This record gives sequence, C-alpha cells and structure tokens, in this order.
Amino acid sequence: MEGVLMQHLESVLRREIQGFGALLSCEQLSAGASQETWRICLRRDAAEQRLALRRAQPTALSGSSVGGLALETEAALVQLAAAGGIPVPQVFYVLQPEDQLGAGFIMQWLDGETLGQRINRVPELADARPGLARQCGEILGRIHSLDWQASDLVEKLPSVAPGDLVNQTWECYRDLKVPVPMIDYTWRWLRDNLPDDSRHTLVHGDFRNGNLMVTPGGINAVLDWELAHIGDPMRDLGWLCVNSWRFGNAELPVGGFGEIKDLLAAYQASSGVEVDPHALRFWQVFGSFWWAVTTLQMAHSWRTGETPSLERPVIGRRSSEAQMDCVNLLIAGDYALPCVDQPAAEGTQLPMPGELLEGVAEFLRETVAEQLDAHNRFLARVAANSLRIAQREFQYAATLAEQEKTRLEELLQRDGELDALRWALVQQLRGSLPLTTPGLAAHLRQSVAGQLFLDQPGYSALHN
Repeated sequence: MEGVLMQHLESVLRREIQGFGALLSCEQLSAGASQETWRICLRRDAAEQRLALRRAQPTALSGSSVGGLALETEAALVQLAAAGGIPVPQVFYVLQPEDQLGAGFIMQWLDGETLGQRINRVPELADARPGLARQCGEILGRIHSLDWQASDLVEKLPSVAPGDLVNQTWECYRDLKVPVPMIDYTWRWLRDNLPDDSRHTLVHGDFRNGNLMVTPGGINAVLDWELAHIGDPMRDLGWLCVNSWRFGNAELPVGGFGEIKDLLAAYQASSGVEVDPHALRFWQVFGSFWWAVTTLQMAHSWRTGETPSLERPVIGRRSSEAQMDCVNLLIAGDYALPCVDQPAAEGTQLPMPGELLEGVAEFLRETVAEQLDAHNRFLARVAANSLRIAQREFQYAATLAEQEKTRLEELLQRDGELDALRWALVQQLRGSLPLTTPGLAAHLRQSVAGQLFLDQPGYSALHN
C-alpha cells in the first residue's frame, strides 16, 4: 500500500481500534477478482494482531463490484449474518469518505483456506471435506431464514424475480454487442423453463467454493456478500453446484468436495424446505449462463479502461468454460477437437510467433513467478496463461474458424463472413428459431468446444 494510504489507514486504526499501537504492514492478497482484500498487521496492547481490509478497487467508478452491492451494505449484511449464527468475520469499522481510503470495511482476520483448489486437495483438510456439503446445506438454510425485513437493509437490497434476473443478465450480454450464440440459446431455454413457484428470501448470491473459509474443523466463515439480494433461495444451491466452482473435481458436484444428496438433506433439516430437483437444475444452468456473461462484462470493463488489470481480460476468456457447462447440461453430445500433436508453429521463420510466446510463457511461470511475492506470483502466472492462449490461437484458430463458417453456412443456408454468420444465428435465436432446429445443437456444441480448446483446454467440461 502506498505511503499516503498507509498514513490514512493508520489514522483510522488509531481512532477505531482500542489499544492500537502501530501499523506494521498491509499486504494485498491475490484472491478476488472484484474487490481488493488486504491483510493488516498491527501492534495492539503490546501484541501483534491481524485484521482484514475489504476495499473497492481504486480504479473502479463506484464502491461496488460488477453487479454488486455498496460495500457498506455488504458490511451490514455480514453483521446480520453474525447475529443469525452464520460463521462470518466480525466487522470492526466501515470506511467513511473522510478516511480517504475509498469504500470498504475493516474486519476480523480469520485463519483458514479460501482457495478452492486447495480446499479440494490439501491433505490437512482431508477429514473436513466429507462433511462440507452438509455444512453448506445447514448454513444456506440459516441464510435463507434470516429476518432481513426486520433490519435496515430493506431499502438497500435489490429484489429480483427469476424471470427478471434471466432477462437482466441477457440484456447485459446484449449491450456488449458481441455475437455468442450459446448465450442466446441458453437464455431462450431459461426463459422457457422458469421455476413455477419460487420462495422470496435473502440470497447470498455468491455462495460457492472459493468464498468459504475452511479449516480442519470445517467451514469457519462465509465470505463475499457483495451479490446478495432478495429472490429465489434455490439460486444459492444451484450456484454452489456449478462446474466452474468444482476446481477440476467434476465428479463431486457440490463444490468439488461433496454430493448433492448430502447438501439437500442438510438444507431440508435446517430450513424445513424440500428442494425440487428441477428448480436446482434450472439454477445450475442459470449459474453457468450468468458466469458466461459476467466474465465477458469483466473483460469489457478492462477494454474500456474502467478497471485496468492483467487478470480481467483473461477472466473474459473463461466465458467459454461456462458456455461448455451449459452445453453439457442442455445439449450434451459428441464433438471433435484439434489434434494436440500439431507442431507449436509451422513455417520457415525461426523462431515462429507461437514458439516465441511459448518461451516467454514458460519463463514467466517457471522462473519469474518463483521469485515474486504471492500477489505478483499470481499475476505472473496470469500473464503466462495469456500468452499460452495467444499461442493456441496461432496454432489452431484459423482451422476452427473455417470449420465453424462451413457449419454456419449449412445451418443458415447462406454464404458470408464468419462474424456476419454468427450475428445471423444470434438474431434468429433472439427471434423464433426453434431450439430443436436440426443441426443447431451439434453446431453450438462443436463451436463452444473449439473455443474452449483455445481458451482453456484443461477445463473439466471439455472431457466429459
């Protein structure tokens, strides 16, 4: 943290934290694509203590994340959750404009694992993992029973019905002005399969592996309440089961660590509500649909300069992961991928562009990253991933594009350039084209699989 900001933070801590002695350090953590999270080390009553600062990115145009709540509202939600017996950090102070630190709040530092891949893999959490799905069900039952109407959050929390949420998400995609037929297809399916009768409760909105803090004793904190709203509580259960948050453990549908039957049994015991499997599937599809759109929004915010970052454009390339999850949920079937034995570069120039990119990517990941602190090590690996995406574009994109163009010409019965053909299909999907049109599902499945092969060939949905 820069010197001036450190001074402002120290001033706040001295005023708000009883027994404050000195600010020792403040380190930005690598986790989190929407908000900054900092670890504060201070001296308090002659002993060292750690706190956490959750803060809006200084480059953002507001004190909220993409589609998120104001951070002061998030802090109030965490306090309501604590009063309801939900494991959350204690909030000590909500930043004010005069603090000159932007929007955010200071809270208790809790020890535990928050990285989804590690939660699913590290040996020290092996005994905790079998019980996590049941713990999630129990906690979600409590969240959905919170009396939000008795709090001062009534006017601050958005309320949205399932149909409105589907259409609002699709409108965000439409406004990006990019043709992604699988997103339009999924929107049509969701619109045709809305839940018949949904409840109306507080919804966390981002309850998933990666927003839970886990210790050998189980879940000790539910984090990141910035997407909370009033709506259908089944959204939380579906989101927890989305493949993006299984971190490679696709065979365990609840966060990559548990089974749906355990989640639902604990939820019913906690809330008294039996979950409709059709509603759960709807919200799984919606979760992948929402993430496919949100990742594109993040990339757009980078392109426009609203949130300059190395990570945002790479996150935009994750849209194809979520689209492939929609494919597997709605139109699963066969597809073909390029031969991975194809040379890294073809041509007589030495070295070829693809070879140059591979060399730099390997240097960033294997050499540079190991010499940096945790945050910059993460960014170095993001940079290496960006270069490997570009390398695969050099190798395979032209062939995949030609194949897609041929399929579209056959499906639409017209000739044209690839981008124009994509737009033509999008417009028909936004009209009355039946989702059962012969050849449509096969085309979408193959196109999304090809794009995912370029973006992230190791993603589990590509190998179902």
